[in-house]
Amino acid sequence: MSSAYKPSRYVSRSRLKVSFEFFPPKTEEMETTLWESVERLAPLEPSFVSVTYGAGGSTRERTHATVSRIIKNTSLSPAAHLTCVAATKPEVDEVIRDYWSAGVRHIVALRGDPVGGVGTKYESHPGGYEGSPELVAGIKAIGDFEVSVSAYPERHPESPSLDTDIEMLKRKVDAGATRAITQFFFDNDVYLRYLDRVRAAGITIPIVPGIVPVQNFKQTAGFAARTGASVPDWLARRFDGLENDPATRKLIAAAVAAEQALDLVDRGVTEFHFYTMNRADLVYAVCHLLGMRPKEAAPSAVAA
Repeated sequence: MSSAYKPSRYVSRSRLKVSFEFFPPKTEEMETTLWESVERLAPLEPSFVSVTYGAGGSTRERTHATVSRIIKNTSLSPAAHLTCVAATKPEVDEVIRDYWSAGVRHIVALRGDPVGGVGTKYESHPGGYEGSPELVAGIKAIGDFEVSVSAYPERHPESPSLDTDIEMLKRKVDAGATRAITQFFFDNDVYLRYLDRVRAAGITIPIVPGIVPVQNFKQTAGFAARTGASVPDWLARRFDGLENDPATRKLIAAAVAAEQALDLVDRGVTEFHFYTMNRADLVYAVCHLLGMRPKEAAPSAVAA
């Protein structure tokens, strides 16, 4: 092989944008893992890092504390998740203002899961925001936030059709959303067909593919079933027989996620959102294979 050979899939780092999703830790051990992951990924200079928000605001204080610490101890730009479940408009508006006061300028606006859990009927809270389009409008009325929203290449599980789902996305864009981040998927054709339909509907904001490196196949498949994401047979075969072999499972997971991302790059995609599950190793490996390299160490995020 010639020393001048360069794989056609190698992409200049300057062409790619990545963002990472974390969730607020519940325990001291989980907190240590989170901040080690933040430190590991920060030198890749993501466009932003998002922090999830539990159903009904169940992680409200932990989400706010995590976002505040990111602002205080790192150079990263945080995006705080926010839902309108089980809260009045004044209560949600208070959270929005608290984020603004803390220095947050980017919110991921989501309706949120039904109070009874996934699979139960969603009912808006009396006196609360009816859904995500109304929440987006409420956020924009309070401050000049960047607002990201969700998108579902395989249809939201509660939506009667993909066309209805895309109409909902259009309502969110009309209310002020500037970016959509997709639910994770494993078949790139599904995402690209969805993108075509979204563009045909006149929606022009970025539709960023959400990528999940499979930390645990059984858990990921269960979550996919609840959120309407399909799991191809070929993916199940990749992890078959590795239940008690975490080392090999990790290698396979990194290979699968990198293969997916590289294929999307070949098809013109240059922006990715990674669901990290608060672990950096697989995501870092995929970003490395995408040609991304750290420039310098980030300020410590572990110091309180």
